[in-house]
Amino acid sequence: MKRLILTGWGWEDYAAAAALALRKNPVAQLFGVSTRRLPEKLATATDYDEILLCGVNLAGDPAALMKSLQKLKAKGVSVTWASCLPLPDEVPSEISDYLNIFVASDSATGAVAELYHLEYNDLLPLVSGKPTAETRPYFQLLEAAMYAYRNYQDEAAYGNAIRHIAKCDPDFRWSESERQLVRHYLRYGNRELVGHSAATADLLGRINRIAPHEHARVLISGESGTGKETVALQIHNKSPRKNEPFIAFNCASVTPNLLESRFFGHQKGAFTGADETRQGLFKQADGGTLFLDEIGELPLEAQGILLRVLEEGRFTLLGGKEEIEVNVRLIAATNRDLAAMVRDGKFRKDLFYRLSVVQIHMPPLREHKSDIDQIADGYWLKQRRTHLAPEQIEALKNYDYPGNVRELFNLLERASVLEETDFAKLIAEHKQMTASLAPQVAPELPDDLESAIRLHVKRVYEKYRNNLSKTAAALNVARNTVRKYLE
Repeated sequence: MKRLILTGWGWEDYAAAAALALRKNPVAQLFGVSTRRLPEKLATATDYDEILLCGVNLAGDPAALMKSLQKLKAKGVSVTWASCLPLPDEVPSEISDYLNIFVASDSATGAVAELYHLEYNDLLPLVSGKPTAETRPYFQLLEAAMYAYRNYQDEAAYGNAIRHIAKCDPDFRWSESERQLVRHYLRYGNRELVGHSAATADLLGRINRIAPHEHARVLISGESGTGKETVALQIHNKSPRKNEPFIAFNCASVTPNLLESRFFGHQKGAFTGADETRQGLFKQADGGTLFLDEIGELPLEAQGILLRVLEEGRFTLLGGKEEIEVNVRLIAATNRDLAAMVRDGKFRKDLFYRLSVVQIHMPPLREHKSDIDQIADGYWLKQRRTHLAPEQIEALKNYDYPGNVRELFNLLERASVLEETDFAKLIAEHKQMTASLAPQVAPELPDDLESAIRLHVKRVYEKYRNNLSKTAAALNVARNTVRKYLE
């Protein structure tokens, strides 16, 4: 008999439910599926004899779901829905004619346990979302698998992770690629592009088109905190260089006289303090990607040094004699207007064109606020194991975030540390604390003398905290004169 298990994405309880079902049906095929895609997945599952749905809500398109279930019944396929949730109100009651409904317990895993009369004590940490020393590797593997699905469209990793849980496989029985996936997630899991807005969809589309062209240099521009390094990492990990090094370097982090050594490395004794031979960034990134952040901070002399290696693909260690050839994809990023810097003679035109074969502009968060729902809720779910309330998300959207996504995460972390649930209050306090960071734009001085005097008197009055006597003394005029211009 050919069996299929479909489970929901993301929650450990769903994965535990599917693992328990696998213990009952060890040769069954298993896939993760979203509520939205469930009808589509069922429509193509006519080759199976039995299908179990666990950890999948039926709150998708009712008409499409009914059509798929009717098709399966006509083919003689038995479909069972095991859930801890009641049937959604929008689903017609006649669905029970095409679906075996089993609702029980307080968790998806508990429902599967009651359906098959199985024990699941070893899975309880996954059901509760509270890892133990023994189960923490499974949590990491599931999180890594979800990260791979969201970012690289790898659907197989999730099912493989659940099979390891079903068989109680310790991590030394995982494949090397699975262990590497966990290491990758632990290092880069906090760098993820999240959101369904048109701006984010366009950005992801550009990344997917650019990434395969492994020699094309990319210049990423945008305000601080928009996620430029995250984009660089996505380009690397979706390129043929993904198994090679990704080296990130902030060009503003070292003094200009040390940049050549950092770029190319140095021989022992090349300068005072060079006690050993060291590889530079280009050699460390050989075969992979070198990400140069804040490229606009490079002094002109360092720009010339960088240009030479980009043109020739080779360099010499500081203090060395032999040329070293490297194969590096360069991605640069800046929050400055490089074209304007070229015009002003502060950035080399030839280097600008070398760096910007392809350009990506990062939109500020205020231009795609619809993504705040997913960005903030995903962060909160990871930190607190619970979703944000609608009023909390609405409060988060009532702020423009001059520091972009980085500022949003900072705000959420503060809420988590302080256990603050009133986000409107949180943002009001945040605005007050950061008010001095906002640029102060003075109104333009009027042309006529009378209006200019009134504006000046008002500024001095505010400067002295609306104290009439101090204002008059500062202006060296009578109090009545100040009153006249304030009217």
